[in-house]
Amino acid sequence: MGEMIKLTARDGVTIGAYKAEPAHRARGGIVVLQEIFGVNHHIRNVADGFAAAGYLVIAPAIFDRVERDAELGYSPKDVRKGLNLRSRTKLQNALADIEATMGAAAQAGNVGIVGYCWGGTLTYAAATHLSGIAAAVAYYGSGIAAMSDEVLLAPIEFHFGEEDKSIPPDDVEKIRLAHPDSGFFLYPAGHAFACDERPSYDAKSAELAQKRTLEFFARQVG
Repeated sequence: MGEMIKLTARDGVTIGAYKAEPAHRARGGIVVLQEIFGVNHHIRNVADGFAAAGYLVIAPAIFDRVERDAELGYSPKDVRKGLNLRSRTKLQNALADIEATMGAAAQAGNVGIVGYCWGGTLTYAAATHLSGIAAAVAYYGSGIAAMSDEVLLAPIEFHFGEEDKSIPPDDVEKIRLAHPDSGFFLYPAGHAFACDERPSYDAKSAELAQKRTLEFFARQVG
């Protein structure tokens, strides 16, 4: 359904991105932010899913500034490499690339952002640093708690697994208390419960979270 395109950030750096278009006129634009595994098969499938729901979808390759075309699986070796790539990626650069992606997605109208794991953290960072976001949806971002006192510039929805060993319950509660007016959902599942290519996948929780995400985008994006 999709294709790889190029995006140029305001600092002149060019990155790759996966673009998926709807069958008919787009309801708006959606930016999909990757986990630490790059714009891999799963992220492309996620983008295709939002395109099937009627949106123009773009998933930027956030790692391109440190390693071009990084696409990883979920083995321990891949996890180590993904963590290394993440550690070498500066937040300000990631935000510049997200901003460029938003600009491309805006051709379809209002723009929403959704991110998973590291992408969930980046979604929150975008929602507190970048203007022009109609709606943001953050899935199990482990870095959100450390930034939870920052002021949101966009409506946001949070999704966490109650059995997530990588995000302490106190961190989840800190985020909930910091943003009491935001959508906040807990599921009887672990980390990465929305990724159907990982052992932690929980179909029932993933389907409910996706339903809530699409309803939120329908209200806020179009």
